[in-house]
Amino acid sequence: MSNFAIIGSGPMGLMAALELLRKGHQVDIYERDDRIGGMSADFDFDGLRIERYYHFICKTDYPLFKLLDEMQLSDRLHWTDTKMGYYYQGKLHKWGTPFALLGFPHLGLVDKVRYALHVMHTKGIKDWAALDRVNAREWITRWIGPKAYKVMWEKAFALKFFEYQNDLSASWIGTRIKRVALSRRNIFNESMGYLEGGSAVLLERMAEEVRRLGGNLHLGQPIDEITSASGKVTGIRTPTSHTPYDVVVSTAPIQYVPGLVPGLPPAFSRQVAAIENIPVACVILKLTHPVSENFWMNISDDRIAIPGLIEYSNLNPGKGAGEHIVYAPYYMPKTHPKWQWTNQQLIDEVISYLPMINPAFKPEWIRASHCHRYEYAQTICPPGFQEMLPPMTTQLSGFYMADTAYYYPEDRSINESIAVGVRLAETASTQAP
Repeated sequence: MSNFAIIGSGPMGLMAALELLRKGHQVDIYERDDRIGGMSADFDFDGLRIERYYHFICKTDYPLFKLLDEMQLSDRLHWTDTKMGYYYQGKLHKWGTPFALLGFPHLGLVDKVRYALHVMHTKGIKDWAALDRVNAREWITRWIGPKAYKVMWEKAFALKFFEYQNDLSASWIGTRIKRVALSRRNIFNESMGYLEGGSAVLLERMAEEVRRLGGNLHLGQPIDEITSASGKVTGIRTPTSHTPYDVVVSTAPIQYVPGLVPGLPPAFSRQVAAIENIPVACVILKLTHPVSENFWMNISDDRIAIPGLIEYSNLNPGKGAGEHIVYAPYYMPKTHPKWQWTNQQLIDEVISYLPMINPAFKPEWIRASHCHRYEYAQTICPPGFQEMLPPMTTQLSGFYMADTAYYYPEDRSINESIAVGVRLAETASTQAP
């Protein structure tokens, strides 16, 4: 059996650790943060434990359901019939049902039929390989027409991807349409899930199981270097020590890998560095009243510079009376001028949008505000991304890696973290010395 080091204690790292421990390996997890979870970690938001970034569960998240069963947490999974809205040029419209589509005034009947046919077609796609090389904008436009693309998609792509907006893979966009479309109780009711107590309930149970199986968790332990000799991993170096390992598995953003692993061949490091990723600054507000009835609100308005609002309390009402939680994400490349703004400037801008969306909004509704930033939040997946993505098995013997890019073509979710964590552990343990 081999001695493994895992970098990162998000769901992927914890899942990989569990799988390796079950196979009899020795596992140490290193986490530079002071808590487990990565993008799924929670924090104390004015007395409320809440996740830094919003998460939701869909009906097709089968690896997650399996893990919840194994961790005896299935009773913590709850489902809510959620609503969607679309704020388009000054007015909030209902969205997400056939009646909402028929009543939407900014598309003609033919456009609406084409839009519905596109969703129905995408729901049934099982093999995404053919769409990997197809441009998302061209694919959507072929189905729904240029006018409907402009009304329904153009602003969302622009605000989430900026200079990358016209160079995205159709398979990557299509899986997002499918995942949400299949999370329905019927054609009139979208149904989303959440964990009572948040993702922390699952993460803490996974960490307990890691320790029970003999694994070790080292929090507040950044890695300076993954060391190697003669083309093989020798261990890891932290600011205080060097520890030998047979195998190192990284679940950190792969953008860190070229700097962490000087023993990688230069050509492989260049392949890793070619994968682009953009940050997020996510504003979180605690309000005394809801902004709307919607869990998910897409926004397309020339005055508003965020692609949507996620009113998490409309999914998970929690136990706090008068506590309504709203997430407002700014996805933007670091070259964007707003990335240099202070957190308070971003918070203030989001607050300035609320009276536009809900004219009844008053500043007195605000009980608390916060803004979290994550440098590598959204992988950019252009056409042909499958071939661009470096393999999990690197060209340095004993070093394996994956991050959110390896969910491709699927969306970022805890479910996909778990699925990739299993795959990563299987790959590393099969090939390990």
